[in-house]
Formats: sequence, structure tokens, C-alpha cells
Amino acid sequence: MDAATLTIFNHLFASVAEEMGVTLGRAAYSPNIKERLDYSCAVFLAGEPPRLLAQAAHIPVHLGAMPASVRAAVAHCASFRPGDVVILNDPYLGGNHLPDITLVSPVFFSGQWSVVSGQPTHSPLPTDHYFLVASRAHHADVGGMSPGSMPLSTELYQEGIIIPPIKLIDGGARNEAVWQLILRNVRTPWERDGDLAAQLAAHATGAARLAEIVGRYGLGETLAQADALIAYAESLTRAAIRLIPNGVYPFTDTLDDDGQSADPVPIQVVVTVEDDQLTADFAGTAAAVAGNLNAVPAIVESAVAYCLRCVALALLAADLPMNDGAFAPLAVRIPPGSLLDPPPPHAVAAGNVETSQRVVDVVFGALAAALPHLIPAAGQGTMNNLTFGSLVGRVGNPTPDGRVTNPPYAYYETIGGGAGAGPAAGGASGIHVHMSNTRNTPVEALEAAYPIRVEAYSLRAGSGGRGVHHGGDGLIRAIRFLAPATVTITSERRRRGPYGLNGGEPGAPGRNVLIRQEETTELPGKATFTVEPGDVIRIETPGGGGWGIPQRSLETSEV
Repeated sequence: MDAATLTIFNHLFASVAEEMGVTLGRAAYSPNIKERLDYSCAVFLAGEPPRLLAQAAHIPVHLGAMPASVRAAVAHCASFRPGDVVILNDPYLGGNHLPDITLVSPVFFSGQWSVVSGQPTHSPLPTDHYFLVASRAHHADVGGMSPGSMPLSTELYQEGIIIPPIKLIDGGARNEAVWQLILRNVRTPWERDGDLAAQLAAHATGAARLAEIVGRYGLGETLAQADALIAYAESLTRAAIRLIPNGVYPFTDTLDDDGQSADPVPIQVVVTVEDDQLTADFAGTAAAVAGNLNAVPAIVESAVAYCLRCVALALLAADLPMNDGAFAPLAVRIPPGSLLDPPPPHAVAAGNVETSQRVVDVVFGALAAALPHLIPAAGQGTMNNLTFGSLVGRVGNPTPDGRVTNPPYAYYETIGGGAGAGPAAGGASGIHVHMSNTRNTPVEALEAAYPIRVEAYSLRAGSGGRGVHHGGDGLIRAIRFLAPATVTITSERRRRGPYGLNGGEPGAPGRNVLIRQEETTELPGKATFTVEPGDVIRIETPGGGGWGIPQRSLETSEV
């Protein structure tokens, strides 16, 4: 394959996923999806097993784990027809946590393209599918024991409705029983109805764009270029690993606690680099915990693949297609029964958002020993998850019969913080880091949709760790409630700040506060509580770690 044509097809396939994402964001109903863009889209080659072909620049924790969802969809739905769409969210059957609902669709070409020649045939009926499109969106509520479906749970059943891989659309006809079953089990069914419809619209866009590519180049050429792209990504990734010194690199970091006890939860990794192969072995990591920080293996593999991709991009200074080939040189070993491979029905709601971040921290910490002049200090290491909701929402406009609506609501967001400083520059302030890549919800949209007022949203000055290069500063977000609500906060790095590297100082730990009638109460990192009108919650997110010994420390040392 010549380089120019391969580059064209790389961007063509990626553009399919990107346009799917644009469709999903524009058509979505909930602020979490249409404003924060908490969703991801990807394209796969059909086969045994399906292979990731392209993805949009969406959420790393979604995308790296999505191949497991597509494999589960194919395995549990033995045959596909045109118009089929599979839905799932079961963490133990290809999902990652329940709010992330995944849809998978086969893409047929009506039998009009020959696999061998790429020329039109005369077959009037669909014959087979060669691609699949997939989307994953974080739905702001899927039931469970608290609004927002991110409770301080101790078993999966408390976290919301569990959907195994089943056909939501069968041969083009919506499975109305499944659709209504889902809507009946959530607090805001009109939102789920709109957001699921938006995902279906995204799949229609993906199928149409793939058909255009096949129509222009022929199926044979399209499939040949897809295979070549996957081989090219593997070749580049192996080339990058060869630039890492061979060796064995251990590192350990901890989660603050699991939300059920005060005990820290260690995550341990040994990264082994041998020629063009990288292995991450998590032996020594804590056993599965009672709380919800357990993470299924797909999440762990996603985090490790993200780290390898970051390193490869930096070492090669070249565009690296993100597809199945990028996973080929990577081996991930996880002890069964551990925090990172829990037996069902362990709770997993926060494993996706918090444990994934710590896995990144330990893998980068290990690689810092191999690449000390490339790896940055730890970023904030948390997504600062905030959910709130109530059975009583904002008073709406009168209905045609004169009634005033006052519907229930549920909201979810993650909050940015400080990025870690690196050898070349300081860390960025007030951004999402590593496994999260969402936007913030604009204050105007938040206040228009929910009975709250945002009273502060600013950088947390001085929270970044000192160093030759300082870590980025965290954020301050203060929200006043105008109606009663139930609030859940799931956050990390509240006891110990993100580590610095090469003598850099750690970033400041985060802080959660409830202000009620001018009385301030410190909240733990993980808490569920009720608020009354006038109450304020204030979340101060961690700063990033610093890189290099701070100048003042050097001067003190010389004295």
C-alpha cells in the first residue's frame, strides 16, 4: 500500500467515527451528552474476532474498552440482519459500568459489491456485513439506589438496570418491549428516550458514510486498506516500544479508600519491556473491595493501551492510527479476584472513572524509570464525579390542559483539575486529564436545566505542585441548590496529592465541602447526602504534580 492512499483511508475511516459523534452530540437530549460530550464512537471490521478499525477523538476510557463490548455483542447475537442494533451495559458482559450504554450495529451493503473485485454485482438482497459501528454514551440516570446511578454501592444490582447484549432493533423494527423496559427503570425516561434515539441516529450516519466509501473505492479496496492500516499501526507501535530501554519497571500507588472503609487500596504494576513487546503485570494489587472502585479487565486494558499510545506518539513524533494493531504488542496480566478483575456481582460504578485514572498513574510511574525525560508527573488522578437529582424538579411551563409540570431530574458531571508537569513544560490548569476527555457543562445550560445556581467556577490558585515546571492548578466549583436534592460525590486524591517526578512536589489534594446556613462541613471523598434549598456544595479539585526540584529547594540545600 502506498503511504498517500493509506493516509487517505486512515482519515476516511476516522471521519466516519467523528461524524457519528457530531450526530450524537447534536441529537442528544441530556446536558451530559449534548453539552459535556460524554460519548464515544468507533468503527470495527467484522470477523472473528471483530477488530477496531478507527475511532474518534472522544473518551479514552470508553474507546479502549469498546472492543470488549463489540465482541460480546457478536458472541451473544449469533446472526445479524440489516437494521439490527445490539444494546448492552453489563460490565461483566462487555460493558464497563452501567451508565455507559453501548450500541453496536452491523453494516450491510445490499449485496452489490464484490469482495474480490470491488465491482458491482447483480445480487438484489443483502448478503453479509463487513463492518460494525458502535457508540457508547454515559446516560445521566439508569436507575439504581441514588439519582445519577453512581451510588456508593456494594453490589452491581444497586447501580441500575443491567442490560445484557440483546437486540434493541431487530431487522429494522424497534424491540418495543426492551425499549419500554429500559425507560420504566430510570428516573428520567424522556431523557433516555431522546439519548438512545440520538445513538441510533449516529449509527445511521456511520452506516451511510461507510457505504459512501465502499461506493467510491469498492469493497475489495476498502477492506484491503483497512487490513493494511491495522498492520501499519502494529508496526509503528512496535517501533515505538523498541525505543524504550529493555527492563523491568515496578511502581505502586494507592486509591484513598473504597467508600466503605478508610483503608487505602494499593494498585501495583510491573511493566516489562522486551524488544518490541510491552507487558503490564498487576500482581500484588489489592483484592476486590466491598465498595464500587472495582474495575473490570476491559477498563484496565483500556488504561494501559492509552499510556502506551501516549508514549508512542511522543517517541515517534508521528501520527499513529488507533486501531486493533496498536493493541497487538501489549500484554496485560491481571490477578483474578483482584480489584482489577472482580468476581460478579461486585460493584463497579467508580472503577470506570476513578480506578482507571490510578491505573494510568501507576503505569506512567513505572515508565518514568525507563523514560525519565519524557514522562510527566501525575495529573489530578480523579474525575471528581458529581451526581444530584430529585423526584421534584424545576417548575415547567403549563401543559395544554393547564397543569404545571414539575418533573424529576438527575444530573451527572465530572470536573477537571490540574495536569502533571513534564520535562519540557508546566501542567495545564483546569482540564480533564488522561481517561476523561469531556467538556465542562456551561453554567448557563446547567442553571437553565436544573434548580441550582453556580456560585463559583474558577481555578484553584497554587494547587499545582512546585517544581522546575509547576503542576497545573485544579478547579473550584460551588453550586447552590434551590430545591431539595440527593447528592453523591465520588472523588479521589483527597488524602494524598498527585505525585511529582524528578524531585517535583505533589499537587494539592482535593477537598469537598458542604455549606449549610453559613456552617462549613468537610465531606469525605465519597459521600451521599441530602441537601435543602440554600445549601452549597463546594468542590476543590487536585492540582497536578510538579516536575524537577524547585529552585527554592535547591537554594535551601546549598545553604
